[in-house]
Amino acid sequence: MKASEAKNVVFVTGAFVSHHCWDEWQTYFQSKGYNTVAPPWPFKDADTAEELRNRQPNDTDLAHLTLDEVVDSYIKVVKSFPEKPIVIGHSLGGLITQIILNRDLAVAAVAIHSIPPLGVFPYEFSFLKAGWKSLGLFTSTDKTYLMSFEDWQYAFVNEMPLEEQKAAYEKYTIPESKTVARGGLTHAAEIDFDKPHAPLLLTSGSLDTITPVHLNKRIYERYPKNGSVVDYKEFEGRNHFVLGQPTWKEDADYILDWISKH
Repeated sequence: MKASEAKNVVFVTGAFVSHHCWDEWQTYFQSKGYNTVAPPWPFKDADTAEELRNRQPNDTDLAHLTLDEVVDSYIKVVKSFPEKPIVIGHSLGGLITQIILNRDLAVAAVAIHSIPPLGVFPYEFSFLKAGWKSLGLFTSTDKTYLMSFEDWQYAFVNEMPLEEQKAAYEKYTIPESKTVARGGLTHAAEIDFDKPHAPLLLTSGSLDTITPVHLNKRIYERYPKNGSVVDYKEFEGRNHFVLGQPTWKEDADYILDWISKH
């Protein structure tokens, strides 16, 4: 089956934010004839981000969650469909999307501002500055990590008006498992770049600090030109909050058009 014939879409959420970041995307894709799901990570199924923040820092179930377990939770969703779905992920969700694609479980995949798989070392300064606290080095993994508003401003919503930054923080920012973050540096984040796969689109944004353009280009270049479709698109003026910026529909339209061609 071609991607253009698929009607099921699984949205994969990244770290630090609620799965409700996909709400508008789901509605928009559904208006185009797709069936969509955007399942939360295990232990993140609260109705609001505030409810999850109120559990900080002593939510031990979330604190002990691993990257393998998050990946497995999405694989279970993907396999629940009678046919392979389209998988679209953002940030760490973009990494998980590539893992799902690499296991031949998606008819096509889109990784939006992706965290790099193992084998693409993220040495870019802004990536290290934006993400190193989430690793919680020399701190207990029995406690979760919550990004401060100051760090949110740098990592997600840079260049946006202050009131919009605050509103986005209140609506979407949630505690995170340091164990999951550390998993991105282990074999849990490994894929076989040389393996043939279904079509993959990687996107980046010129303002992104967590996954800057240079890092996304290096992920794209890591895939060999072996006959599998791997495309890359850079969007001007997008930061890591790309799913919620006023320009999100332009990005969604580009992705929809790309899907229609594959």
